[in-house]
Amino acid sequence: MQIDKYTEEIDIDGAIIKGEPMLAVISFDGSRALVGHADECMEHHILLKKMGLPSQDIDKYFRIVFDDSGADWTFVCPPDYMGIGDRTKRITAFYMNGVGIISAFMAEMGLFAGIKIPKRYRRHAGAMITGD
Repeated sequence: MQIDKYTEEIDIDGAIIKGEPMLAVISFDGSRALVGHADECMEHHILLKKMGLPSQDIDKYFRIVFDDSGADWTFVCPPDYMGIGDRTKRITAFYMNGVGIISAFMAEMGLFAGIKIPKRYRRHAGAMITGD
């Protein structure tokens, strides 16, 4: 995985060691990740823009906020994810792929901590259980 870091004002590696909050967008195929300090980038679409990529491409990435204690996953499955029409199957595939790719990213960052889906995003994940 290629990991590119936005370091205009803040040393990312030093901030990670200190446990400061980071943003990351990780391509769906797991080939590339972009990382920026949460204070410097504030939002995932801003991180994309600062890295020279179109901010409207936000739905092409897994999005997390992470530190040394774990990753909070912004769990929003795009309606066209992998061309899967069935909503339940699409969200299940998004979840399964995301867990593996986000875990691989965290390991490459030297962080072995869990992934959490914050409550405000659980309604999307709930479709796997309810089939809604």
